[in-house]
Amino acid sequence: MRIGISAAGKDLDALLDPRFGRCPYFLIVDTETKEFEAVDNPGSTAGGGAGIKAAQAFLRLEAKELVTGQAGPNAFEVLVEGGVKIYQAPQLKISEVIELYKNGDLKETTPAGRGRGAR
Repeated sequence: MRIGISAAGKDLDALLDPRFGRCPYFLIVDTETKEFEAVDNPGSTAGGGAGIKAAQAFLRLEAKELVTGQAGPNAFEVLVEGGVKIYQAPQLKISEVIELYKNGDLKETTPAGRGRGAR
């Protein structure tokens, strides 16, 4: 399974960046082989609309699951409409986050202030 993780660095020893829209990188990881690719997040340097820019860039990477700390409501909406499931994880090493994901220890998240299924 290919998943995306908001990352503070470019490798599996980097920490998960809790800020989806402003994280410097997305790590696209094959959870079985642990092969990965680091991709610059264009939202990290945006003056405004960082979450939407990040979400649009993430959709182009064709990963259908994202692990992050938090995605703002605008980014969340773009991602969900694009068919992405979003999981929340603590700020740990990416390698540890992958293990939590593989073990089913991460919860799918909903946007702040909304109940599951609300629009």
